[in-house]
Amino acid sequence: MFDLPVTEREDRKAATQFRNFLLDEGFAMAQFSVYYRLLSGKDAAEAMERRIQANVPEDGSINVLTITDKQYETMRVYQGKRRGTPEKPHQLTLF
Repeated sequence: MFDLPVTEREDRKAATQFRNFLLDEGFAMAQFSVYYRLLSGKDAAEAMERRIQANVPEDGSINVLTITDKQYETMRVYQGKRRGTPEKPHQLTLF
Protein backbone atom coordinates (compact mmCIF):
# COMPACT_ATOMS: atom_id res chain seq x y z
CA MET A 1 0.00 0.00 0.00
CA PHE A 2 1.39 3.40 -0.77
CA ASP A 3 0.60 7.08 -0.59
CA LEU A 4 2.95 9.11 -2.75
CA PRO A 5 2.79 12.83 -3.51
CA VAL A 6 1.84 13.76 -7.08
CA THR A 7 1.63 17.56 -6.94
CA GLU A 8 4.96 18.24 -8.66
CA ARG A 9 6.09 16.78 -11.97
CA GLU A 10 9.07 15.00 -10.37
CA ASP A 11 6.76 13.52 -7.70
CA ARG A 12 4.43 12.14 -10.39
CA LYS A 13 7.43 10.66 -12.19
CA ALA A 14 8.68 8.97 -8.99
CA ALA A 15 5.19 7.62 -8.23
CA THR A 16 4.86 6.24 -11.76
CA GLN A 17 8.31 4.63 -11.56
CA PHE A 18 7.39 2.95 -8.26
CA ARG A 19 4.08 1.71 -9.66
CA ASN A 20 5.87 0.35 -12.76
CA PHE A 21 8.42 -1.35 -10.49
CA LEU A 22 5.57 -3.13 -8.68
CA LEU A 23 3.99 -4.22 -11.97
CA ASP A 24 7.36 -5.46 -13.30
CA GLU A 25 7.78 -7.48 -10.09
CA GLY A 26 4.48 -9.26 -10.73
CA PHE A 27 2.18 -7.28 -8.45
CA ALA A 28 -1.49 -6.77 -9.31
CA MET A 29 -3.61 -3.78 -8.38
CA ALA A 30 -6.33 -4.46 -5.80
CA GLN A 31 -7.29 -0.79 -5.50
CA PHE A 32 -5.61 2.41 -6.49
CA SER A 33 -2.35 2.52 -4.47
CA VAL A 34 -2.96 -1.00 -3.10
CA TYR A 35 -1.06 -3.79 -4.83
CA TYR A 36 -0.61 -7.45 -3.93
CA ARG A 37 1.47 -10.44 -4.91
CA LEU A 38 1.37 -14.06 -3.83
CA LEU A 39 4.76 -15.47 -2.86
CA SER A 40 5.94 -18.97 -2.03
CA GLY A 41 7.09 -18.47 1.55
CA LYS A 42 8.68 -16.28 4.18
CA ASP A 43 12.09 -16.15 2.49
CA ALA A 44 10.55 -15.00 -0.79
CA ALA A 45 8.50 -12.37 1.08
CA GLU A 46 11.60 -11.05 2.85
CA ALA A 47 13.53 -10.88 -0.43
CA MET A 48 10.64 -9.00 -2.06
CA GLU A 49 10.50 -6.55 0.84
CA ARG A 50 14.21 -5.82 0.38
CA ARG A 51 13.59 -5.08 -3.33
CA ILE A 52 10.69 -2.80 -2.38
CA GLN A 53 12.87 -0.95 0.16
CA ALA A 54 15.52 -0.41 -2.53
CA ASN A 55 12.92 1.24 -4.80
CA VAL A 56 11.04 3.48 -2.34
CA PRO A 57 10.71 7.07 -3.59
CA GLU A 58 12.18 9.85 -1.42
CA ASP A 59 8.78 11.20 -0.35
CA GLY A 60 5.57 9.44 0.59
CA SER A 61 4.57 6.41 2.58
CA ILE A 62 4.93 2.71 1.72
CA ASN A 63 3.25 0.03 3.87
CA VAL A 64 4.01 -3.69 3.48
CA LEU A 65 1.60 -6.23 4.94
CA THR A 66 2.40 -9.94 4.89
CA ILE A 67 -0.33 -12.52 5.50
CA THR A 68 -0.32 -16.31 5.36
CA ASP A 69 -2.26 -18.54 2.93
CA LYS A 70 -4.75 -19.35 5.69
CA GLN A 71 -5.33 -15.68 6.50
CA TYR A 72 -5.83 -14.91 2.80
CA GLU A 73 -8.41 -17.70 2.54
CA THR A 74 -10.54 -16.10 5.27
CA MET A 75 -10.87 -12.81 3.38
CA ARG A 76 -14.41 -11.98 2.25
CA VAL A 77 -15.06 -10.03 -0.93
CA TYR A 78 -18.19 -7.94 -1.45
CA GLN A 79 -18.82 -6.50 -4.91
CA GLY A 80 -22.24 -4.97 -5.21
CA LYS A 81 -24.73 -7.70 -4.35
CA ARG A 82 -22.33 -10.57 -5.06
CA ARG A 83 -20.49 -12.18 -2.17
CA GLY A 84 -17.69 -14.66 -2.09
CA THR A 85 -14.21 -15.60 -1.08
CA PRO A 86 -11.08 -15.07 -3.16
CA GLU A 87 -9.74 -17.98 -5.15
CA LYS A 88 -7.15 -20.01 -3.31
CA PRO A 89 -3.67 -19.09 -4.52
CA HIS A 90 -2.06 -21.59 -6.87
CA GLN A 91 0.93 -23.30 -5.35
CA LEU A 92 4.28 -23.31 -7.11
CA THR A 93 5.07 -26.74 -8.57
CA LEU A 94 8.59 -27.69 -9.68
CA PHE A 95 9.46 -30.78 -11.70
